[in-house]
Amino acid sequence: MQIHSATFEISSPDYEACPESELPEFAFIGRSNVGKSSLINTLTNVKDLAIVSSKPGRTRLINFFKINKKWTLVDLPGYGYAKASGQARGKFNQFVSDYLAQRENLCCVFVLIDSRLTPQKIDLEFTKWLVEYEIPFVLVYTKTDKVKPAAVQKTIEQFKEKMLEYCTGLPRVYTCSAKTTYGRRDILDFIGLAIASDEK
Repeated sequence: MQIHSATFEISSPDYEACPESELPEFAFIGRSNVGKSSLINTLTNVKDLAIVSSKPGRTRLINFFKINKKWTLVDLPGYGYAKASGQARGKFNQFVSDYLAQRENLCCVFVLIDSRLTPQKIDLEFTKWLVEYEIPFVLVYTKTDKVKPAAVQKTIEQFKEKMLEYCTGLPRVYTCSAKTTYGRRDILDFIGLAIASDEK
């Protein structure tokens, strides 16, 4: 898939404010500081489409970006933002879960995982929730330029082993680097195929 246009559409503070749309949506989410904004900018080839910050947890809204006027990339708040108050975290989690569970035109969730870390409890808990709600998702391991390939593969296998405790069919796995653009083509091709399949 080639990206010809990528434009910001709207930021929604809650599920009720999400725009009505019939376009297929692909949502990106991960724990704070996983490199989500950098990956979105790399995928769309627009430098500052998503705001990159050194401070984790900057995404507090559901952000919608229209791509090629054919589909929507949805930037979801990162889970596990430790500095937010308990009440604020609860609100974030609620409207994100409402979006994921109720959005009819959501095609797939890209769950971003830091390839430098061993399986994290918060990532496993989130994927378990997606499995329980039967929400389609794939795993995307970020920052692979900072780790040796063998270490990345070991991390992936460890995560898969943990996932087998609560699901039978494992999701697709992609690896990427926003810095080198590695993995960009594979992710975009997957989205393109998903859109083509949905149109049939």
